[in-house]
Amino acid sequence: MTSMPVSLLLKIRGKVPAKTAVILGALPIVAILLLWFLFTSGPPEERRIAPTILPSPTEVVQSIPELVKDRDLLHHIGASVRRVVLSFLLALMIVLPLGILMGAFGSVGAVFTPVSTASGYIPIATLVPLTMSWFGIDEFQKVMFLAMAFGIYLLPMVVNAVESVPDVYLRTSYTLGARRLDVIRRVLIPIALPDLWHAMRLAFGVGWTYIVLAEVVVMVDGLGFLIQNSFRRGPREHIYLVIVVITLIAWAADLVWERLGRMLFPYRRSSS
Repeated sequence: MTSMPVSLLLKIRGKVPAKTAVILGALPIVAILLLWFLFTSGPPEERRIAPTILPSPTEVVQSIPELVKDRDLLHHIGASVRRVVLSFLLALMIVLPLGILMGAFGSVGAVFTPVSTASGYIPIATLVPLTMSWFGIDEFQKVMFLAMAFGIYLLPMVVNAVESVPDVYLRTSYTLGARRLDVIRRVLIPIALPDLWHAMRLAFGVGWTYIVLAEVVVMVDGLGFLIQNSFRRGPREHIYLVIVVITLIAWAADLVWERLGRMLFPYRRSSS
C-alpha cells in the first residue's frame, strides 16, 4: 500500500488493488481491537470499563469452550437457521408472484404499491407485539415475524427488478405474436432473474439482522435466546461471541448466494 501514490488512493472512483483493499479494510478492525485491549487490560477492579459491561478479548476467547459445549451452541445455531430459512421460503411464496404481477401490470401495482410503501416506514420492532397478538407466542409467531420482515424488504426490489426489463423486449415479443402470459413467463421473468436473485440475496441477510428480535420473547433456543439469556444470567462474554457467530453465518450465506449467482448467471457479473 505504501508504494501506491496517495493521489491514486484519493482518486474519485479509482480502482484499488486487491492487496491494498485488504490492508485498508483491516485497519478499522485492528484499531477496534487495539482500543478494546486498551480499555479492558489489567485486573478487573482496575479497568476503565467494568468486565460485566465490556469483557476483555482474552476473556471472550476463553469462554468459547463453555459456549460450544456447555450451552450447546450448535443446537441454537440450527434453531435459528431453521427459523430464518422457513420464514424466507414463506415470504418468497407470497412476495415473488405478487411482486412480479405488480411489476408487470400497472393496475396491480396501483392496488398494492400504497400498502408496500407504507409498510416500508413501519419500524420492524413494532411487528413483535403485533405478531404476538395475532399469532401467539410460540414458534409460529417467530416465523411469521421474520416472514413479514423479509416481505417488507423484498417486495419493492422484486417489483423494481421486473420494471427494469427494457421495453424493447416486450415490444419485440408482442411483434412476434406472444401473449401476455408468454411475455411474463418467457421475457419478463428470465430477463429479470439475475436482479431477482440479487434481491433475494440481499433480503436473506435481513433475516439475520432481525433474528435477535424474533427470539427474545418466550424462547428456549436460538442465537437470539442465547444473547438475551447471557445478558440476564451471564456470562456477558457470550453476548459478543454470539454476535460474531451471527455475523459469520450471514457472511457465509452471502458467499453461497454470490457463488451460486455466478454459476447460474455467468453472463452477468454478480453484484457483491
